[in-house]
Amino acid sequence: MTAGEGLWLHLTRVLPARRDEVWRAMTDPAILPRWFGPKGFSSPGVEFEPRVGSRFRIALQPPEGEAFRLHGEFREVEAGSRLSYSFLWDPPDPDDRETVVTLFLEERGQRTEVTFTQGEFATPDRLVLHRDGWTDSFDRLELLLVSAQ
Repeated sequence: MTAGEGLWLHLTRVLPARRDEVWRAMTDPAILPRWFGPKGFSSPGVEFEPRVGSRFRIALQPPEGEAFRLHGEFREVEAGSRLSYSFLWDPPDPDDRETVVTLFLEERGQRTEVTFTQGEFATPDRLVLHRDGWTDSFDRLELLLVSAQ
């Protein structure tokens, strides 16, 4: 995050599974709830079918308090390699705006490198909130992939 670049989140993660397994975990609505969201959260409702132009909804349940939702629309879907979608909380926080998430998967032998971007955020605090949530999600995804082997 430097001046002129705006508030964009950039993460790179190498996951312990082949690209097709990672893609399936990231796009299958039966698997997505097992890892999506910060540590301690569950995803009790997932409507997620990646096709350009289709919409999705995900409910997140924190350990304490009421569930909340996010939704968006798929912008790019290149099976096995690239997924991009809009992302907006429902209802949004006053400091939220619609952002765009892009995931790019590259096979690295028996592992997969995931390059993730999201932005542009309205405030540094919202960027940090998403960074922490996605870091937890990728940690959970890694544990799921390891347990599947």
